[in-house]
Amino acid sequence: MASTSRNTALDSGLSLPAGVQVIAPLEPGFESILTHDALALVARLHRAFEPRRQERLAARKLRHAEISAGKLPDFLPETRAVRDSAWTIAPLPAALHCRRVEITGPVERKMIINALNSGADSYMTDFEDSNAPNWTNQIQGHINLKEAIRCTISLEQGGKRYLLNDKVATLQVRPRGWHLDEKHVLVDGQRVSGGIFDFALFMFHNAKEQIARGAGPFFYLPKTESHLEARLWNDIFVATQNELGLAQGTIKATVLIETILAAFEMDEILHELREHSAGLNAGRWDYIFSCIKIFKHNRDFCLANRGMINMTTPFMRAYALLLLKTCHKRNAPAIGGMSALIPIKNDPVANEKAMAGIRADKTRDATDGYDGGWVAHPGLVETAMEEFVKVLGERPNQIDKKRDDVNVEARNLLDFQPEQPITEDGLRGNINVGIQYLGSWLGGNGCVPIHNLMEDAATAEISRSQVWQWIRSPKGKLDDGRKVTAEMVRELIPQEMAKIKPTIPEAAFTATYLRAAEIFEQMSTAEDFVEFLTLPLYEEMD
Repeated sequence: MASTSRNTALDSGLSLPAGVQVIAPLEPGFESILTHDALALVARLHRAFEPRRQERLAARKLRHAEISAGKLPDFLPETRAVRDSAWTIAPLPAALHCRRVEITGPVERKMIINALNSGADSYMTDFEDSNAPNWTNQIQGHINLKEAIRCTISLEQGGKRYLLNDKVATLQVRPRGWHLDEKHVLVDGQRVSGGIFDFALFMFHNAKEQIARGAGPFFYLPKTESHLEARLWNDIFVATQNELGLAQGTIKATVLIETILAAFEMDEILHELREHSAGLNAGRWDYIFSCIKIFKHNRDFCLANRGMINMTTPFMRAYALLLLKTCHKRNAPAIGGMSALIPIKNDPVANEKAMAGIRADKTRDATDGYDGGWVAHPGLVETAMEEFVKVLGERPNQIDKKRDDVNVEARNLLDFQPEQPITEDGLRGNINVGIQYLGSWLGGNGCVPIHNLMEDAATAEISRSQVWQWIRSPKGKLDDGRKVTAEMVRELIPQEMAKIKPTIPEAAFTATYLRAAEIFEQMSTAEDFVEFLTLPLYEEMD
């Protein structure tokens, strides 16, 4: 396969650096992204940093095993001096001073245009959780962004033409996490890191153009578990700036605190990236998933229905306040996470309830002291903006609100409540959402409205990991006393599939949803826990 695909690339006119293989078909326009010099940068970064990526992934496994053996996470004694000393991040560029509302979404053409035009201060365009990373989506995403940055992007669809407004949101880019490969590009016979691939191509094609237009290359870094992983990114930034002839500190990055292990190292993460930092973000959904994953073998750990876990529950509240205090102490922005609620058409009552939920979410963040928050839909920007403006007024941020009153200890971050209720409806909901999302993802769509919520890989991870953990935890009992078992899950899956089938086109249902149900059953009932659902799924997509 590799040989055939490589020949396809060469026959299509790609000039490949020594040791680089592209084992995927080339669609029109792909050659504008997969240039010799762009791939040469990918290769140089791979050769320099891939061994360290593998070291960090191995360190993750070791840390997880220690926790499974009973060692609880805590603040690191060896980095106490970093936490206790006075330092701040480097000054922010003007383009990142005001981030009251940030909209997120995949690197799909229509989404990019609508998001940039949405009225949000910032748009985080996503190669990660809201994007199904098949080859076409990844490379076409780079084409879309290259055009968007140069204000040439357009789309004709449904008799309507989409163009950029004169004033658009500040662009930030989320590459894939450390755990994901880009299987279609090999360097010296080895897969490259998906994150390095996404980052390098974007930097090569767009960094200088962004600087010329008064912004810069700004990134979001996902799935970080330690300050040493942040150090790896920082060293990549330094090397890339040298390669491209950019001043050190040009790149700015916001780190998503979406793993419980990173919550214990927030000061250290900011410190590692201090010349390149744009703050931290409370990535709530992945954070919940991370808690389940890390404590999956702890017999005392068991969370209630997914719908009961929100930003006001004890461990989530502690995490949110600690992030806020940590950021502002270091003059760094603190960005709130995303409510999964979306506008609901043709149901005014349900829509008003959803809007009230958005308002409550953003009011809490703004009142606490956050400098901004996320939304997943252009129709939510105005509502979210109103709540932040009520608190901030004309100020671009409230970094001066230091929250010295906050005191969060390790025990607060580990106060996993509530444990009940766990209900049959909650179990069914996890099964239904998990299968629907997997089916959509296999079909190439990584951001899906399901039951009036916007689901991405993070929310789907909660659904499947909860089911897995409920089966194994002695506390995994329904409110009627029945123990959640693998047999119960297997019985419910066909029942939920019967509900899903009428809502999905027959071709799609047959093509991907039947397979999705098989995968969900395997993942949720197997003895071994799959670290990320996207890992085996990625091997099944083009």
